[in-house]
Amino acid sequence: MDLDRYDYFLPKNNIALKPATPRDSSKLFVYDTAADRIVFDKFYNLDKYLPKDSFLVLNNTKVIPARVEMKKQTGGKVIVLFLVSESVDTQTVKAMVDRKVNVGEKLYFDPSTSLRIKSQEEHIFELGYDFSKEKLFQLLEKYGSMPIPLYLKKTPLKRDELMEKYQTIFAKERGSSAAPTASLHFSRRVFEKLEKKDINRYFITLHVGLGTFAPLTQRNISTKRLHEEYFEVDEQTLHYINIMKSEGKKLVAVGTTVTRTLESLAKTGNLVGNTDLFIYPPYEFKMVDCLITNFHLPKSSLMMLVEAFLQYRGARRHLIDLYKTAIDNDFRFYSFGDAMMIL
Repeated sequence: MDLDRYDYFLPKNNIALKPATPRDSSKLFVYDTAADRIVFDKFYNLDKYLPKDSFLVLNNTKVIPARVEMKKQTGGKVIVLFLVSESVDTQTVKAMVDRKVNVGEKLYFDPSTSLRIKSQEEHIFELGYDFSKEKLFQLLEKYGSMPIPLYLKKTPLKRDELMEKYQTIFAKERGSSAAPTASLHFSRRVFEKLEKKDINRYFITLHVGLGTFAPLTQRNISTKRLHEEYFEVDEQTLHYINIMKSEGKKLVAVGTTVTRTLESLAKTGNLVGNTDLFIYPPYEFKMVDCLITNFHLPKSSLMMLVEAFLQYRGARRHLIDLYKTAIDNDFRFYSFGDAMMIL
């Protein structure tokens, strides 16, 4: 597992600080593994490249405005990042805090509403509160901002713009600390064009954790396990997916989150739970036939998943080679960047 194989140089100009407008006008990099052919287009033409006998599976998680500036008892300010999908119980939530705080100390949303620091394990804190979880969501909506990754710190988008742009148009289930970025490209127009081709779509839920952006550690490599993320697949949805697969239709996973969920389900049979599945080459995919994804950070677990998929498809090119082609052709990378489809 040589991480250097997943390293590359990305010019600053290729980092997307805001999404394409409209969102489906982002570029699309299509790689047909069987023909070893690359095509460039726009995402709104996705329907032209999907196999006729295919169907989509997308992640309907909803990003919470979980990054909040709070006040300490001393009056000092701290930035708290709430990890709502990793809640311990209905009145305890995990969080990250950007500076030193002490167990037992209170952190305030406003003068009348606070949480108490119950415990700390490394950089993760457990915060207790004496109101409902629904009120916690309301407080985050009122005071919070979207938990965008560090490389988007210089985005020109304001809070209200990020609340819209860093969210899929079909977001439903609250819980993510980051957007399932491959789904950000989809628009009503794209869905209408897919419907005309009778390409169905189904939804699963995986709440994206901050581990998505964390660099791989020696522990990940030695245990062959990643951070845990919570997922749910509805029994009826799985029933339809199995019918489609039994009819020979191709499952197009929209994003690494969908891929990780479906492959976890295939491995364990669990429809609900936490997955720490680490997909890296070589890997025998059980569910996914085609993949839509974005261009990912160097040396990341996401790159390793996509490389594993390329090898599974018998591709004659490595992911690094495809990324170099994308860079040479001014594709935009990361969360607000362009899309890649592997057939």
